[in-house]
Amino acid sequence: MQTPLTTLLFLLPLLSNALPAQDSNPNPQSETRITPKQIEAIAPKSKSCDSAPSKDECATAAQAAPAISASFDKYKVHSRAEQAAVIGLMAFESKEFQYNRNHSPGVPGQGTRNMQSPSYNKKYAASLPDIADAASQASDADKVLDLLVDNAEYDFGSGAWFLTTQCEKGVRQQLQSGSEEGWEAYLRDCVDTEANGERRAYWKKAVDALGK
Repeated sequence: MQTPLTTLLFLLPLLSNALPAQDSNPNPQSETRITPKQIEAIAPKSKSCDSAPSKDECATAAQAAPAISASFDKYKVHSRAEQAAVIGLMAFESKEFQYNRNHSPGVPGQGTRNMQSPSYNKKYAASLPDIADAASQASDADKVLDLLVDNAEYDFGSGAWFLTTQCEKGVRQQLQSGSEEGWEAYLRDCVDTEANGERRAYWKKAVDALGK
């Protein structure tokens, strides 16, 4: 007759096999954190705001990195290819995070780090419970933008919000491939802008900084 200890030792392998498999990556967000060093590699001017032309709008890499990371968590953007495209776009549009408002040609209400148009800022603000009511009652587009840029989470969250709510599934699938064609489709078919050389340079730096 087996002793209780012998029986337990015999059953342990069986019990182990019966347990549900453990996810080797139960928290995928933890692997998508963006660091200040990565932001600096993409946008070297973000190392400091000491020489920024608009200090009240400027954000350093140390400020941008956690806010961008939080936005990717919030909107579930865990593809490195998508992250690189969004950060590259924001770095270009904000002049390396020195601005969050459009000063030239100066479209009223255009801004956030994604430099969104007023119509998209209105949609974006409406999606944010904390400011939705205030945004709906705002007297003009600049007032809506004020509500967004006064909060770092909302200011830096525009890129991830736009990607996940305004881009079609097919565009995101192409972008997730990591190919240059996918990136071009994202700019052309969703952002509605040209994939020019300067934008490509920021995208490539973002791809290199974030890795695969």
